[in-house]
Amino acid sequence: MFQLSHKLGEETAIMNFHQQLTSSVEDELCIAALHYLRNHYEEATEIYKKLLLENRDFHALNAYVALCYYKLDYYDVSLEILAVYLGINPNSIIGVNLKACNHYQLYNGKAAEAELKTLQNSSTSGNIFQDSDLLRHNLVVFRSGENALQVLPPLIDIIPEARLNLVIYYLKNDEVLEAYKLVKDMEPVVPKEYIIKAVVHAVMGQNEENKEHLSIAQKLYQLVGGS
Repeated sequence: MFQLSHKLGEETAIMNFHQQLTSSVEDELCIAALHYLRNHYEEATEIYKKLLLENRDFHALNAYVALCYYKLDYYDVSLEILAVYLGINPNSIIGVNLKACNHYQLYNGKAAEAELKTLQNSSTSGNIFQDSDLLRHNLVVFRSGENALQVLPPLIDIIPEARLNLVIYYLKNDEVLEAYKLVKDMEPVVPKEYIIKAVVHAVMGQNEENKEHLSIAQKLYQLVGGS
């Protein structure tokens, strides 16, 4: 109910549930998850690390910490912590995918895709990429937009990054109006969302010589710069 209240934007309910939480492991995990959902990755990391120190056999916490460091752009640190988890669960889709994403940020798409191939090699159930929305989404990114129009649209309401990556695809292919349709009602939360929405408005403004679009783009850039 805690996370559901967040998803529905019910702040009063969130506060009520928060007051009912205890210091149990389960409740601490709930608080950490809420921090993560709100993009408060440092706060989430602190809770996960504390729980890990107290519960060494909770190996999945290493993956959670690694994911937080990835979100904070500490890719090398993320890989180092993730290695502990993958040493125990080498065929974890979440773990291997996160490793691939770190490699994408540090190196390139080919290096990232090479990591994912270990999942296919160890799979005993057909094409693992077709069975996982997350992997299909990330393959599009790793392959610089290949099959974007087939893969990304159905995932927009499933994987948050799918919308942004589809916008990027449209911009690269000069389909600015399609990109605008995806961002016009989007409320940015993190810097990347502000920047992408600003770019769309800037391009729209330049193409149409529209001062309103240029003004919106400027305000969005200023919000990122001032954060």
